[in-house]
Amino acid sequence: MRLIIQRVSKASVIINSKIVGEVQQGFLVLIGIENADGTDDANWLVQKLIGLRVFSDDEGKMNLSIKDVFGNILVVSQFTLFASTVKGNRPSFIKSAKPDFAIPLYEYFVSKLKAESGLDIQTGVFGADMQINLVNDGPVTILIDSKIRE
Repeated sequence: MRLIIQRVSKASVIINSKIVGEVQQGFLVLIGIENADGTDDANWLVQKLIGLRVFSDDEGKMNLSIKDVFGNILVVSQFTLFASTVKGNRPSFIKSAKPDFAIPLYEYFVSKLKAESGLDIQTGVFGADMQINLVNDGPVTILIDSKIRE
């Protein structure tokens, strides 16, 4: 499972000209799920995400977590995070989990994130054609992969 975490001052997801998810200060989280993922990957990533200290303290140092600043989180499914570009110029998405496997794990991740963080969690719509608007704050963008665990 992979997360691209962007610290944002605001972000929204639009489907068919309608805002379906919107946050102010916090994170836009793009989540990719592969066939080898399970609930232990989701659990580990939830803890990493809510403990990630990338918000400024009173001295201007990145020392506060999303919980410390009472931020919001917008989670958007993104199967293209497992694109392979080894051969040719057209990406292969063979490692990306199919919806029947990915949707329950995505929903588990979101529900676990809500329960563990106690924060406002917004989402896009799994598999939908979405437009994402964001103002990246910093910019701060971090990639976390549950298989690498760096």
